[in-house]
Amino acid sequence: MSEIARTPQPPYYAVIFTSERTDGDNGYAEMADEMVKLASVQPGFLGVESAREGVGITVSYWESLDSIRQWKQNERHLVAQRQGRSDWYLTYKTRICKVERDYGFEQV
Repeated sequence: MSEIARTPQPPYYAVIFTSERTDGDNGYAEMADEMVKLASVQPGFLGVESAREGVGITVSYWESLDSIRQWKQNERHLVAQRQGRSDWYLTYKTRICKVERDYGFEQV
């Protein structure tokens, strides 16, 4: 998760998950890795970017709102959501956005 996701031409959707963690790992790193692997094989998944320095931000990219809904209801993802509320997060916020335009720069 240490590189910029390569997304298609817009439109597509972004799920922005911002969080503050509890102390200790409590199995978080293992579950986070599992969720990225599982999400990456879900229909409609386009990529993910993540950073943590105090406040953590993970942005996942999806083809459609329907693919986001399906991911949110994934059985294993539901387990991670419940465990997050009890073991890993002091607070979190999820935002879903439609990406209508993107641009960037890559030094070659």
